[in-house]
Amino acid sequence: MPHLMQAQLTDKKLLKTAEKITTKFPLCDSCLGRIYAKVDTGKLNEERGKILRGKIGKTKKIATKNCWLCSGLVDEVTHFADLIEKTLKNYEYGTFVIGSKIDEDIIEKEEELIDFSKSEYSESIKNELNREIGKILEKKLKKEVNFEKPTIMVVLDTSYDAVNLQIAPLYIYGRYKKFSRFIPQTKWYCKICRGKGCRKCNYTGKIYDTSVEELTAEDILKATKGQDESFHGCGREDVDARMLGNGRPFVLEIKNPVKRNIDLQAIEKKINNKYGDLIQVNNLRYSDRDEVTRIKNASFKKIYRVKFKCDAEINNEKLKKVASSLQGLRIGQLTPSRVAHRRADMVREKYIYSCIVESVDGTMAVLTLETESGTYIKELVSGDNGRTKPSITEMIQAPCIVTELDVIEIKGE
Repeated sequence: MPHLMQAQLTDKKLLKTAEKITTKFPLCDSCLGRIYAKVDTGKLNEERGKILRGKIGKTKKIATKNCWLCSGLVDEVTHFADLIEKTLKNYEYGTFVIGSKIDEDIIEKEEELIDFSKSEYSESIKNELNREIGKILEKKLKKEVNFEKPTIMVVLDTSYDAVNLQIAPLYIYGRYKKFSRFIPQTKWYCKICRGKGCRKCNYTGKIYDTSVEELTAEDILKATKGQDESFHGCGREDVDARMLGNGRPFVLEIKNPVKRNIDLQAIEKKINNKYGDLIQVNNLRYSDRDEVTRIKNASFKKIYRVKFKCDAEINNEKLKKVASSLQGLRIGQLTPSRVAHRRADMVREKYIYSCIVESVDGTMAVLTLETESGTYIKELVSGDNGRTKPSITEMIQAPCIVTELDVIEIKGE
């Protein structure tokens, strides 16, 4: 067989095979030309088929509706393009790509035909449909086909005139502050019913009525007409801890959005006006999947303000010595007992950059700590029955427990 780049439609061996094909299979020009799609490139398959038919002296044209292979399918390209254009009418997108599902009977016939012809130059009818529909839509929609990262992948089922869309998510970056000690970062589904609703959760399906995720996503989902969302935070604070200062970075992933161009500043203002006593969001901007990975893998230093209670009267000078000795110290934390059911039981070493005593009042004290990302502050204070070493409880030789915890800064951005 001649090399693909050197083959011509005048090649004698090729024409002999084409004659055998047309004798056995009544094919329309497009289906005949498609067998040699990689020969004499730059032509449509239909043009290629006409040339081949003329070269072998079989000038009688086969109507596409009578074609053994496609049964008229190639004539429906314009119809399919119109169908897709109508489906995409309300969507905002930058690029697209066409995919298709072809009737199994046609696929089987195509395999039989290629096996008979032994052609190295063919392309599939699916590939031709996708390409020709894409060319029409690029002109009509004034959008570009993108095979690598399309905003929308259109999947056409040619048997049922059905158009399904696979839409790239929309990513929105921001930072949130949480002022309530009674809401989690993300949705907490009921452990009994797993979100379905039961007597235990008062048929809400959730342990907590709302979350930072839900309050943030509500208006963005409405504006984008998205089907669902995922909230990606740069770490998380405990439910009873406030997130203050410059806020915690997050990326909200909107799934199957209809609208992609929304007024983020107006939405930010709307969220803060509605839920400002619970949360506040700022710095909303468009993002991407790479940023999700970045903030998930980030190890930013954090500054905490922690208020704790001791079983005994706290000596101010003794606590200051403890705070001083913690600075620059690397502590060992065995997975806290409160999260051991969902995290690997292992010792994590964490660095304490600074520890400053803000106030001491009887059995109560307030500290400001700057620590390595992932440090369990409550356990640093309580010791967690010896699972964190050293701890403030151990160092002042009296049991201590955190009563209030605030994240006041996340460094690194």
